[in-house]
Amino acid sequence: MTDPKVSRGSAGPGADVAEFGYTQAMQRSTRSFASFAVAFAFVSIATGIFTTYGAVLQSSGPAGIWTWPVAVVGQLMVALLFGSLAARIPVTGYSYQWVSRLANPVLGWIMGWISFTFLAIVVVAVDYTIASTVLPVLLNYTGTPGNAWWITALVLAGQALLVAFSTRWTERVNNAAVTAELVGMLLLVVLLLVVGAIMRGLDFSNLVSTGSISPEGYFSFGSLVHVGPWMMGTLLGSFTIVGFESAANLAEETEQPARVVPRAMAQAVIASGVLGFAFLIAVTLLAGDPVALAQSATPIADVIARVLGPVVGTALLIMVVVAIFACGMVILMTGVRLVWAMSRDARFPGHALWSRISPRFGTPLAATGLVFVLGELLLAIFAFQTDALFALFSAATLLPSVIYAATVLLYIVKRRDLPPSKGFTLGRFEVPVVVLASIWLVYELLIFRDAAFLSSWVYVAIMVAIGAVYLGFLLARRGGTAGLAMPAMYSVDAELDADAAGAAVRS
Repeated sequence: MTDPKVSRGSAGPGADVAEFGYTQAMQRSTRSFASFAVAFAFVSIATGIFTTYGAVLQSSGPAGIWTWPVAVVGQLMVALLFGSLAARIPVTGYSYQWVSRLANPVLGWIMGWISFTFLAIVVVAVDYTIASTVLPVLLNYTGTPGNAWWITALVLAGQALLVAFSTRWTERVNNAAVTAELVGMLLLVVLLLVVGAIMRGLDFSNLVSTGSISPEGYFSFGSLVHVGPWMMGTLLGSFTIVGFESAANLAEETEQPARVVPRAMAQAVIASGVLGFAFLIAVTLLAGDPVALAQSATPIADVIARVLGPVVGTALLIMVVVAIFACGMVILMTGVRLVWAMSRDARFPGHALWSRISPRFGTPLAATGLVFVLGELLLAIFAFQTDALFALFSAATLLPSVIYAATVLLYIVKRRDLPPSKGFTLGRFEVPVVVLASIWLVYELLIFRDAAFLSSWVYVAIMVAIGAVYLGFLLARRGGTAGLAMPAMYSVDAELDADAAGAAVRS
């Protein structure tokens, strides 16, 4: 892989959006660590592991943690391909822009709509975790749908205020939260292993235990509508190691984006993967009776409180709250940037309003208000219908896999005709990366054939149907696909057609 050296500064590779038909609308001030922090915060291993470890104990037993490296390697391959695209088309909108310009604007719009529905739902899902799971344990009160609703609403409002009024302060808060999560998780791993060794509480048999799951057929592929136990455990990593592409959605605000963004995505996956796996190993070694632990609503907090005491357990919960807040804030910011990018191209309902940048704050203020209001509406509609709410949240977990698979397929089809890279290429590693990413995504999508995800697929179908209605209206109003051409669009197909026409004339 190559990464050409460039001079420092706000310019650098990929910094000129004019070649894509745009003018610089927001300040380009995001630097390397802030870009990494955005990707790392979205992934948020503290959030992901805290909320999914118990489910993995129930579905796969402690041995399910060994699916984590598989997911990390697979997602790293995806991140490298995304980095290669981000270095060629470093503009806000990530998959929406890439698919629109390399395939066609209709497919690009579909990708943008799927991404939007994912972000609009998942920000509520993440914030709801604070109110429904973490705070009741931290503050020792009984969680109810009512208090979960208003707490989540307040959290969402705080995030929206930061995103709406100051990108600089949003990044400062996120940088601090990510630093705390990195340092805190590393200290927890060391403390758990050292104290566990002193107490002689490390149980290495847990690492290969299947818990309450029968060893017979443990590694099986499963049936047409049922996934085997070990394969189901892969969701621990695939649910957690997502969102690294958020760094690409701030490309127009990032210094030297063609160099910085690909690095940020890959580094976020690697850091999350290594640190997350070390934490999983430490917790599993100290799990005690994994069958009993699987019944807890907060197994991670239980292990830490038992081994390191209630003070450290409380500190962990505070760190998790901070990590979840930062995660939700970055998700909201990513959703806002996507709405703004699609609106700038007149692709989104109400685009004339959402495409505005506040002259006072330098942010997409109106688009922030839209994403915030949508989140609050979802809460209001489903607050007391918790089964439907969690089914909606589950639907959102399917969408990253669909987005990743579609984007990687685009890369495979168009890889020989991609525009030149402005700062990052895979070089001789391209083919192995493409092969590994493809194998991983097929494997991941096969997990969702399980009957447990049926209601999630129904919700996804509803979201796609809603988008299809607006797309049909948009095509009719614009006079067909020609009315959706992107500004200064680099179109591989159009370029090949023009070359063929030129050759025909010459002959």
